[in-house]
Amino acid sequence: MGSVYAEIILSNSADEVKAKEGLIREDEIRSVTVTSIVDTGAATLVINEKLCGMLGVGILEEKSVNLADGNRVMGKLTAPVDVIWKDRSWACPAVVIPGAETVLLGAIPLEGMDLMINTKAQELVGVHGDTVEYMAF
Repeated sequence: MGSVYAEIILSNSADEVKAKEGLIREDEIRSVTVTSIVDTGAATLVINEKLCGMLGVGILEEKSVNLADGNRVMGKLTAPVDVIWKDRSWACPAVVIPGAETVLLGAIPLEGMDLMINTKAQELVGVHGDTVEYMAF
């Protein structure tokens, strides 16, 4: 199976709340559109320092992170980031990996948005078609 990519929007969750409360304008919400690798082997969303800065999300803590190549690095866990794919969204912390070249969209946000990889078509699709089935955790 080859790599599967998806265009997603990453948005500062706190900004989204502030906009809904009328504290900031919608055009002040910090967000960025990126192409991510859909990685079911990754647990969550992985971004680099530059994206973290662009989104203005706070760092909650530092953690030791296992990489796919077996190496361990110190990563930073952010405050929630809204991950948006088409008409679906999910808020989750991101792991900031120093020098990461690619955004990884991992299993937790995929599950939250009710998404999976169609291996035949090599694309991201809804588990239940166009109907979103949000799970209670």
